[in-house]
Amino acid sequence: MADIIKLDRNNIISALHGGIDLAKPFENKIYLIDVHIAGTSHIDNIHELEPELTEGKKIQFFREPDNEYDERAIVLRDEKGNKLGYIPRHSNEILSRLMDAGKLLYGKIRKKEIINDWIKITIQVYLDD
Repeated sequence: MADIIKLDRNNIISALHGGIDLAKPFENKIYLIDVHIAGTSHIDNIHELEPELTEGKKIQFFREPDNEYDERAIVLRDEKGNKLGYIPRHSNEILSRLMDAGKLLYGKIRKKEIINDWIKITIQVYLDD
């Protein structure tokens, strides 16, 4: 009960000027999971795109329901529209259902590693709601 703030004129003014740490009622960006981008080794120009793929860079998600290998496929593109790869099949079931329901998903690059000739890009997946 000691955490309860009694409202008076000073507390209200303090709250309006950021003096009291209040919880926000709605959060637009919801973190879901971390995954790596699958299929980067099959992207012809991935080595030309690699220098631009920096930590924090936003990755756009697009459903590809007519994909011949996976009906739940989600293709990943950079902000210029360059194809980077896919959400791995083992992680795309719930994400594809969310997108099919009209939810906006996107990623942000968390980490990039170059392992021999493979560029491993780990992203954080977010839901805007």
